[in-house]
Amino acid sequence: MAYEDLREFIKALEKKKELKRVQIEVDPKLEMTEFADRSVKNGGPALLFENPRGYKYPVLLNAFASMERMRIALQVDDIDSIAQRIADMIQMKMPEGMLGKLKMLPMLAEMGAVFPKIVSKGACQEVIKREGEFSLSELPVLTCWPHDGGPFITLPMVFTKNPETGKRNCGMYRMQVFDDNTTGMHWQTHKQGAEHYRRLAATGEKPRMPVAVAIGADPAVMYSAILPLPPEIDEMMMAGFLRGKPVEMVKCQTVDIEVPANAEFVLEGYVEIGETRTEGPFGDHTGFYTNADQYPVFHVTCLTHRKDPIYAATIVGPPPMEDFYMGKAIERIFLPLMKMTMPEVVDMCMPAEGVFHNLMIVKIRKSYPGHARKVMNAVWGLGQAMFTKVIVVVDEDVDIQNPSEVAWIVLNNIDPERDIQFTLGPVDSLDHSSRLANFGSKMGIDGTKKWPGEGFTREWPDTIKMPADVKARVDALWKKAGL
Repeated sequence: MAYEDLREFIKALEKKKELKRVQIEVDPKLEMTEFADRSVKNGGPALLFENPRGYKYPVLLNAFASMERMRIALQVDDIDSIAQRIADMIQMKMPEGMLGKLKMLPMLAEMGAVFPKIVSKGACQEVIKREGEFSLSELPVLTCWPHDGGPFITLPMVFTKNPETGKRNCGMYRMQVFDDNTTGMHWQTHKQGAEHYRRLAATGEKPRMPVAVAIGADPAVMYSAILPLPPEIDEMMMAGFLRGKPVEMVKCQTVDIEVPANAEFVLEGYVEIGETRTEGPFGDHTGFYTNADQYPVFHVTCLTHRKDPIYAATIVGPPPMEDFYMGKAIERIFLPLMKMTMPEVVDMCMPAEGVFHNLMIVKIRKSYPGHARKVMNAVWGLGQAMFTKVIVVVDEDVDIQNPSEVAWIVLNNIDPERDIQFTLGPVDSLDHSSRLANFGSKMGIDGTKKWPGEGFTREWPDTIKMPADVKARVDALWKKAGL
């Protein structure tokens, strides 16, 4: 059964011995970050701080910070099984005969479960505080790193609507708390929240843009906020698919937006078109500080929460951190979607050191000269994959989940002048090295074996491998030798 809320997820983590309750007093300013950083880098558990210094609400960190916790969060034995479900739906054909129709019933039921369900009330509104009755200082918002511009809400689900179509979007954009009722809204220029803002601004009326922010929910809902979905796909539908049950949504008290009914906290309010404020610096997932810049201001007009809410947060910084494991699951889940447009792709890998947008390794079934370059350009044309700074393409016999093997094969297979290509285009807003904000260069490396059709006329050597029968004989001799 799907988790109903965050606390059911916490119970599941605890049952699997993947969570530690921290009962001593710990400060949300820097100290919790150090706890979380040490834990994730040493294979430690998720942390539930029950006694945050100066606050009454518990703080949850590192809930997704291992592949085992990702499996618990998504309630699967293998993350790849989600990819298979997606692949099955993509390949779904008209059933033939009664047996075929019966076999399709579970899949049709699963598809019916994805649509969100509107309910009249939710636990997220057990306590309602309107303007003048609350302060954001009530929340144990973390100051993560020494040079951060202030405390940041790091795991928010930000809900906006397309002003032209009314379609909902849920994104995750960090929010610096400025004072009792305002925060920054760090939606980067390529994100859907920023697109909704631009479309509203284009009307010329400079109205207020309604926004709602949920903090803490069942894990599938929280995770869906970071997924690189096409704008036409509602993240709450994807959450329903992941959890196998519709997400219950409730209408906000002061804005025309629905939020997850079982969320822990909800901030309702608006962004004033044209109003910006200096936001940052922020110790980001790249492992470097993002410089201060101008971003919209979110005005909170209503705070609702459960009677006993838990504040969910995440820490990003020098990899690997919690976001690496969340990204690794994205890599596995979205592989079938990549294969839809590029069936030659066998596998992909985004190593922790690449912090998502800096490095993607792609394994292909090479079929013709220049095939690797075709794949590079196709990846740069895929949604948020357009930000990928370096793409490395290898043959299908390379284990791309083994960085050592990839480095060995690629460095031996390339003639740098021949096999490296450069291009210009959009880059991630957090890339501090690009020549301009949001624009710079990218590199593709063809690490495949070169063919005569690509101008390589010399003989390509075989990789050194020991025959399987010799290995089998030595397996037995190895034990006899006492090794």
